[in-house]
Amino acid sequence: MIPVAEALARVLALAGPLATEAVALRQAAGRVLAAPVIARLTQPPFAASAMDGYAIREEDHLPGRVLEVIGEAAAGRGFGGTVGTGEAARIFTGAPVPAGAGRVILQEDVTREGARITLGDRLEEGRHIRAAGQDFALGDSIAGPRRIGPREIALFAAMNVPEVTVRRRPVVAFLSTGDELVMPGEAPGPDQIVASNGLALAAMAEAEGAEARVLPIARDSEASLRFALSLAEGADMIVTIGGASVGDHDLVGQVLAGLGMEQAFWKIAMRPGKPLMAGRLGGIPVLGLPGNPVSAIICGTIFMLPMIRAMQGLADPAPAPGRAILGEAVAANGPRAHYMRAILTPGEELAEIRALPRQDSALLSILATANALLIRPVGDVARAPGEVVDYLPL
Repeated sequence: MIPVAEALARVLALAGPLATEAVALRQAAGRVLAAPVIARLTQPPFAASAMDGYAIREEDHLPGRVLEVIGEAAAGRGFGGTVGTGEAARIFTGAPVPAGAGRVILQEDVTREGARITLGDRLEEGRHIRAAGQDFALGDSIAGPRRIGPREIALFAAMNVPEVTVRRRPVVAFLSTGDELVMPGEAPGPDQIVASNGLALAAMAEAEGAEARVLPIARDSEASLRFALSLAEGADMIVTIGGASVGDHDLVGQVLAGLGMEQAFWKIAMRPGKPLMAGRLGGIPVLGLPGNPVSAIICGTIFMLPMIRAMQGLADPAPAPGRAILGEAVAANGPRAHYMRAILTPGEELAEIRALPRQDSALLSILATANALLIRPVGDVARAPGEVVDYLPL
């Protein structure tokens, strides 16, 4: 068995960045930026009012000053004249500041009678003008790699950029194996269960930006496994679920070896998830996950998701542990790193974490209750409440 950190390093070595493609900005959400985005204009393109009020000259900013209103400037419709001494232009938020004006006085700070305004006794110091280029300037650049979200979409649109260069979405093929499995909605036989892992892992992959392809269940025969694996043609990664242990019916490893897979490792010092396998088949990364539902999903979190992030070119794709205060004592840990299902609750400084009482790797109801994994290192001593520990969010 190899340590979790070494296994993670080996699976990440299998998963290099994919090719790039240009997509319209409307389709860019969730994608990973692969080339710089260059601003095609300056924003704002002119000095703009930050408030509703009156544009005046700097020397007229005096309590009690009476000014003549000579025009109006609104967003999208500026005032073409020049504001002179003793004059003001009515102005609204976002409108270009007229020539000659040096500040905007708030409408609440003046009294208007007809075409004249009188400045109040208490005037604000702020100029209430957004300078041209205050947000960004023509030629400014936003570099990748970075996940594109709504804020980036807004920025790129304001930069007048209609499309961006992103990494191609990884296509991940999921293959569940076992005579005991049926798909949700089917009636299981007396010795069968409903397959849940493939759908959960596919949802995880899609949430991370991949395109998931759920293959038909492969039965416990070499012929069925070979046929199912042939359906993964064109995928960027193959994830098998179950059949990677050492039982008489665990055929995934030997079938993959017969097809020419170069194995990176098999078995890790981790619970749940000991029978993890990884390699490369015809240049395509293969990740063999355990069949137990909780083991599959936790191993998917720790190994599959970082591989998908690496394929999209994201820096530092490995999971980033957080720190929390232990709420209840935990016993000493054994020779495998233990990722315990836990409840994380907010705290004043650090959150508090409590391991759930049942840790069986077949209990999906416990996993659905958990929102974090309490990390117990190999050989860690017993820990008391109040100690600081590592965790991964779920």
